[in-house]
Amino acid sequence: MGTLLGFDFGTARIGVATGETETRLAQALTVIHGEANAQRFGEIDKLIKEWRPVKLVVGLPTALDGTATDMTARCQRFANQLTGRFGLPVALFDERLTSAEADELLREVTRDWRARKQHLDAVAAQRILQGFLDMGDNNDTA
Repeated sequence: MGTLLGFDFGTARIGVATGETETRLAQALTVIHGEANAQRFGEIDKLIKEWRPVKLVVGLPTALDGTATDMTARCQRFANQLTGRFGLPVALFDERLTSAEADELLREVTRDWRARKQHLDAVAAQRILQGFLDMGDNNDTA
């Protein structure tokens, strides 16, 4: 039981969401910008210190048919780096179509693409984490 942080990993941005195992609800938190690892992991370190999660969840991108893509290995590496740097358990969760879902949710709020883009990665992270929470307790990797 406790807080989870969810990540929608990208090469230019990382969306972050937070959720609670007790309420099984996730919410978009922030977007980490930049490509430098030191900066990215510095921001993640601040979030971990603030939220004190018991587990991290990383979206695992695959093709629609479930096969690996170039980003699949990058996300697996990111998950391994999180484990190594922070010593927290990390679960991978199938993120297929979460960005499309996030865009659809944001489209209900605004038609302006620039306004949606600022929040898209955080909302995608929220969709990843909500899917993980919806699967219940036996979801170490999905």
